[in-house]
Amino acid sequence: MRSALVAIGWCILVGAAAAQTLHTAASVSAADTPEDAGGSIDVAWEASPDEAGEVFEVLGYEVWRATSATGEYRKVADVEPGKKSYQITDATAETGVDYYYKVKVLGEAFGEKMDADTAPRGPVSASPQWFRAGRLNMLIASIILATFILLYISKARAGQKLFIRRIAGLEAVQEAVGRATEMGKPVLFVPGIADIDDIQTIASVTILGRVATMIAEYDAELLVPCARSLVMATAQEVVKEAYLEAGRPDAYHRENIRYLTDDQFGYVAGVDGIMLREKPAANFYLGTFYAESLILAETGHSIGAIQIAGTAMPSQLPFFIAACDYTLIGEELFAASAYLSREPRLLGSLLGQDWGKVLILAFIILGAVTAFVAQFGVEIGGYSINLAQLFEVK
Repeated sequence: MRSALVAIGWCILVGAAAAQTLHTAASVSAADTPEDAGGSIDVAWEASPDEAGEVFEVLGYEVWRATSATGEYRKVADVEPGKKSYQITDATAETGVDYYYKVKVLGEAFGEKMDADTAPRGPVSASPQWFRAGRLNMLIASIILATFILLYISKARAGQKLFIRRIAGLEAVQEAVGRATEMGKPVLFVPGIADIDDIQTIASVTILGRVATMIAEYDAELLVPCARSLVMATAQEVVKEAYLEAGRPDAYHRENIRYLTDDQFGYVAGVDGIMLREKPAANFYLGTFYAESLILAETGHSIGAIQIAGTAMPSQLPFFIAACDYTLIGEELFAASAYLSREPRLLGSLLGQDWGKVLILAFIILGAVTAFVAQFGVEIGGYSINLAQLFEVK
């Protein structure tokens, strides 16, 4: 009798569940993802009322997509239940293509699984935005920086004397070349071991042009061993033009700018061999360096050469500082071409960037102070100031 009553009750519950339908997700929307480069669409919806119900158990949600309202839909996302509202980003959407979306609710009642689809939402297409409002601070910083650069370039072109702090390593270039000339020994210029696509190598080759002009005027010999063939070709053209500019094309020797090897320590061994054979009076190490930095600098020190090094590799700077006479640290390497040439555009760009950085740093400090006062307040002259309370909306 008892089992019969249980069976009858179970049948009544199953019948009640069958008489009801699984509720769909509410407030389904699909829209282009804001402030992006295109290729994504945001789909949002509210939880099905059955998540809080007693008859159905919501197992999850599925997001389906098609290119037409009645077309073939393809599943793009599975979402676990347990929230009041949901949002997913369909990052597989193609820019400019119209899509329709459905959200399917997966449920279960008394061992029977079922699902319920929403009506299609669309059409919606992904598109790129020209401007990202969240990066407004970067736009302002870029405008400030560009303004300072243009301002100082115009000042330099007008002949106004611009101050650049003294960089000892660059001031010593003339001394090093002069010493090599007096001793009748060559100048060795090592442009690092990176290829020509490295920004430090580009800076190094630019400095090489200025140094080569000075060497041509002093009638000294220049040696440039290279670890990359493209660096060798570039250096040959730069040095050739420097000798032409100095009016000494006959003194240019193409064979002095040579390729050794791409192998890191094979290159170091070759450069060290040149040092020990040729005994240069001045060594320049400018560019990208790794473990070979101390080997080169120690060998140069052992032959008594005056050495000027420069790199933006923080891990190698201590070795150059310890073993060389002068060292260009970080940005000094990139500022060297402007410092040596005094060309108006380069000088203006250098000073404009410096002052732009100062102003941007001031804004950062001001923002940090403002945030601190807003969060914790500050007491000045017995008065307590708290921006959060001052601007509190009541």
